[in-house]
Amino acid sequence: MLNVGLVLSGGGARAGYQVGALRALSELLGTTTTPFNILAGLSAGAINSMTLACFADDFPRAVAELHETWLSLEPHSVYRSDVRHLVSAGARWIKDVTTGGVLGKSQANYLLDTQPLRELLSSRLDTSRIAGHLAAGILRGVTVSATSYATGTIVSFFEGEPMAHPRQRSARLSIREPLTVEHVMASAAIPLFFPPVSIKGRNFGDGGMRMTTPVSPAIHLGADKILAIGIRYRRTQEETVQLNRETSGSHVTVAQIAGVLLNALFLDSLDDDLARLQRINRTLGFLSDDVRRNHPDSLRRIPSLLLSPSRDLGHLAADEYERFPRMLRHLLRGIGATGESGWDLMSYLAFQPAYIGKLIELGYRDTLERRADIEAFFAEPADDLSASPPR
Repeated sequence: MLNVGLVLSGGGARAGYQVGALRALSELLGTTTTPFNILAGLSAGAINSMTLACFADDFPRAVAELHETWLSLEPHSVYRSDVRHLVSAGARWIKDVTTGGVLGKSQANYLLDTQPLRELLSSRLDTSRIAGHLAAGILRGVTVSATSYATGTIVSFFEGEPMAHPRQRSARLSIREPLTVEHVMASAAIPLFFPPVSIKGRNFGDGGMRMTTPVSPAIHLGADKILAIGIRYRRTQEETVQLNRETSGSHVTVAQIAGVLLNALFLDSLDDDLARLQRINRTLGFLSDDVRRNHPDSLRRIPSLLLSPSRDLGHLAADEYERFPRMLRHLLRGIGATGESGWDLMSYLAFQPAYIGKLIELGYRDTLERRADIEAFFAEPADDLSASPPR
């Protein structure tokens, strides 16, 4: 049996796109149990991968749970958006920045309190079920990645079969331990906007911050094939030229800077890692079977498929500004985020039914249009089942 890995990256509300893609996959594949026995999630993709892991014995139900959960989201169900909490967060930043620490230890390291999201996930995810799915052979491994604020190390927390061993690299390591909602919260904690999350006394933030190889955790758990769902819209060369020719402006806002930074964190690594994997696959095609089998790194071909948006998800959020809570609109306006600008930043925070609905519908339609590619992916055999290459 081939091990099929699903890699879900993400970035805030944009991960709603993955729900539509999963809904289409459920219809196209028609399986009861999960078609992916290895699940790797980071950032908001960790929410989706953990839901799939908890309901691995019933893939249609898992997708239905995700669909219902995402469509029910509003800002107040993800972060505290009332005046008291937003003013309190703003006051902490003002105090720390203007007093230079004279009035005590700095307390400002986030803007939005995500306790509502923690409560929502705790009510919907029974993470103890993962161990049973592993024992039954439905799952081979589940991993969620987060970034250590103390060391900058990418930590991939995982549950898996006994043969799945923890690995270490210079800036990455994996830790075997039972996965919980706190691991999901840590992986999805957008830096500065969402609070750090403590796991066993160590503070973690979003898994996308330094993860340059998001496919790697799935490979280490034994994936023979990898299907990934990203959130990056790839412009054509002509679109890029035209965009840079037509766009002008003498003033750059904080919101625009933050949007570019978040895009850098969340949009590029998955595409780049899969492109690297495909180059390795092509290179292996020039080697004989004997050379590959005797290679010191036990290299093998790992087929992959990337599903990604046909439209810019940031642009889709441009008209969501007026739907934000009034106080949050006020704060966003202060850093230059309005309906006319700063929409990249807003798209990560736009947990609005109207926006999420657009993302789900786009993901669903885009995936149905890739039907031939998806059928070919699941029909294609891997070359062999030798050990995974180090990544």
